[in-house]
Amino acid sequence: MSREEKIRVRLSLRGSVQGVGFRYRARHAAQLLGVTGWVTNESDGSVTMELQGTREEIGRVLELTERGMFISIESVQERQIPVLADERDFVTLDDRW
Repeated sequence: MSREEKIRVRLSLRGSVQGVGFRYRARHAAQLLGVTGWVTNESDGSVTMELQGTREEIGRVLELTERGMFISIESVQERQIPVLADERDFVTLDDRW
């Protein structure tokens, strides 16, 4: 059985994603699943995340994050980007404004 290849995606998420614990739930889910990357709030009310793991792991991070009270992802824009070989953790970044 072959292991699924790691990928890295940059996501822009809109909906009820700020002021509802989204970044902290995302960090917890990512760390639980061994996914690396980061998450930050944007000035326009969206959240940007970079997630690195298998496609299945990334999907599970989003699924677990959206289970939080008051969190509702209404749209996701995704772009695949190069994998960062030396990244070892998932972190919450300061707001980008």
